[in-house]
Amino acid sequence: MDFSWTDEQLAFKSRVMKFARESLDHDVEARDHASQFSRENWQKCADFGLLGLSVPGTYSDGRDIEFLTAMLAMEGMGYACPDNGLTFALNAQMWTVQLPIVHFGSEQQKKTYLPAMCRGDQIGAHVITEPHSGSDVYSLKTHAQKCEEGYRLNGSKRFISLAPVADIALVFATIDPQLGKWGITAFLVDCASKGVHRGPVKEKMGLRTVPMSDITFKDCIVPEANRLGPEGSGMSLSTSSLEWERCCILASQIGAMERQLEIATDYAKNRQQFGQTIGKFQSVSGRIVDMKLRLETARLLLYKVAWLKSTGQPAMTEAALLKLYLGECFVQSSLDAIQVHGGLGYMTESGIERDLRDAIGGTIYAGTSDIQRNIVATLLGL
Repeated sequence: MDFSWTDEQLAFKSRVMKFARESLDHDVEARDHASQFSRENWQKCADFGLLGLSVPGTYSDGRDIEFLTAMLAMEGMGYACPDNGLTFALNAQMWTVQLPIVHFGSEQQKKTYLPAMCRGDQIGAHVITEPHSGSDVYSLKTHAQKCEEGYRLNGSKRFISLAPVADIALVFATIDPQLGKWGITAFLVDCASKGVHRGPVKEKMGLRTVPMSDITFKDCIVPEANRLGPEGSGMSLSTSSLEWERCCILASQIGAMERQLEIATDYAKNRQQFGQTIGKFQSVSGRIVDMKLRLETARLLLYKVAWLKSTGQPAMTEAALLKLYLGECFVQSSLDAIQVHGGLGYMTESGIERDLRDAIGGTIYAGTSDIQRNIVATLLGL
């Protein structure tokens, strides 16, 4: 097996990292404290071309970036950009809003939405979770009733990332609750439409620089031309996008884990206690070795899933394993990085504790760790 990258791929990753260091590495602590989303940084990412990584060049900036390169670029973003909320938000739009339009959208839908989102003119939100439909996602109650103008949308959605700033919402609703998951259908909804109501921004433990709120739809009319794919295709659409999403959202976590490892290693080489550097103590060096082991094993699993997807192969089991393993690795390595730094790691000024708060979300969003275990168990025939 060849694990090497081409010179062009590595050069692109380096350009992404240079851009992130020079343009995005500022005021993260203050924005995290204030739960402030930076539309300016979002636009910088769009201008650089990051939002076009999931979209054919026809609808973005003319460049066709193959998936493995896009995944490597987002790994570089996670390494060089300390704002985990921004990297999460970028990935959320690219892989759960833009990519479904690429795969399932009509030509008119692609021309209408993709260039605007790639340019940063519009922001898209993936709208599926409900008050009584979280892990059991296909039991959702939001109803899309056929009517003369298209569909009449009614229901409530919960914990929607980017909802407070979104212009377009990819909304999942049922056309008939009796059909179960086969009734789930996706719609592209203009957030300025009559009947769309957004709740206040929610405060949360981590990923505080990406805004989140609830959305309610009350007799919101959606034209039939805004249905994404056929009626009843929502389950297939969601399942497909999740496999792609897990690669690139988690690729950013790989980058963050590599950054953590380098910072912790450097600190252990320089911090002195009891007449020697703390890296000479086995309890400290052991933690750092564990961080390295998690990074390398998680990276291999990530690359395997990315390779499977890039070659058109199914990756449901591997993607679930990746989501489970990498999400939990990021949490444990964040804890180890804090422990290596001691009191400094516990302080907000270090930026290290923010990684831990952000990492917890990775065991919850896009399917909790418990759900990933259930998926793998089912696929193993248990």
